[in-house]
Amino acid sequence: MSSLLDTLPADERRRLNHDRPGAVLASAPMLATLTDRRVFGDGWIFERKLDGVRVLAVRDASGVRLLSRTGRRLDATYPEIVDALAAQECEDFTVDGEVVAYAHGRTDFSRLQQRMGITDARRARASDVAVTYYLFDLLRLDGAGLTAIPLRSRKSLLRRALTYRAPLRFTPHRNAGGRELLDRACANGWEGLIAKRATGRYEPRRSTGWLKLKCEQGQEFVIGGYTEPSGSRVGFGALLLGHYEDGRLRYAGKVGTGYDRATLADLRRRLDETAVARSPFADTVRERAPHWSEPRLVAQIAFTEWTRDGMLRHPRFLGLREDKEAKDVVRERPA
Repeated sequence: MSSLLDTLPADERRRLNHDRPGAVLASAPMLATLTDRRVFGDGWIFERKLDGVRVLAVRDASGVRLLSRTGRRLDATYPEIVDALAAQECEDFTVDGEVVAYAHGRTDFSRLQQRMGITDARRARASDVAVTYYLFDLLRLDGAGLTAIPLRSRKSLLRRALTYRAPLRFTPHRNAGGRELLDRACANGWEGLIAKRATGRYEPRRSTGWLKLKCEQGQEFVIGGYTEPSGSRVGFGALLLGHYEDGRLRYAGKVGTGYDRATLADLRRRLDETAVARSPFADTVRERAPHWSEPRLVAQIAFTEWTRDGMLRHPRFLGLREDKEAKDVVRERPA
């Protein structure tokens, strides 16, 4: 057993699991629940909510593998992260974290999109979009599964188990927070905070043990079609968005802002490739001559609020989510 694992209290060492390989642990990530809660007592830690994509990494005798939250291999998209993990002295670990790209000193999902679509390692290495992998949890170390021990212990092991040089970073946390800390985070241009139970175990599901505190509302939506462009605009006018509820795709409105010319053209091409004759939405969509598409593509959308009739107010397109399945997109409601 690793000397680091020997530093755990005896009761935590008894909770280590030696039967689950790293790839199995990485196949079911823990997900946070949206909340409007702003008052927290003791027993919570607070991390920065990063504007990137979730990536889990496994290193074992087979080498290093990067996985999206849906299990897609990402080795060729972020080869510099593979290199950094392969260079670690520790040879057996499974970590959880977020890959981000920076623009003007802030994480920028739109800039990260330029790397997300690359699946050739040589092209990825030549890209001018540098990425950073923020690690925030450790699921396995030296043959032992850690998901049943407290978060504080997992983070302590994570900080000591790996060496942090670019593009790897350890995700720091605060031991107290709430409305005041969130206000400061929002003033600094952050996306928000993640509140986590300090004594909580790592649960392979969406859990209230991790809570999302957002500065600006936003979530994923399924694209079910588009409207025609007008004037000098190319591609399309607006995307038609929805989310699933009881197996039906519910219409949530349209988004016409947040695109550059290249994105307009690319999305139009992709939507035309999956064109269908009938609306995929369960609700009536009152748009003039809409075009329908199979509900496959998932978009990240920022907005100010939901209207009473379930529509988005002031939505803005941020980018496509290649790491999320359309069937899993539901309306996020505060716990």
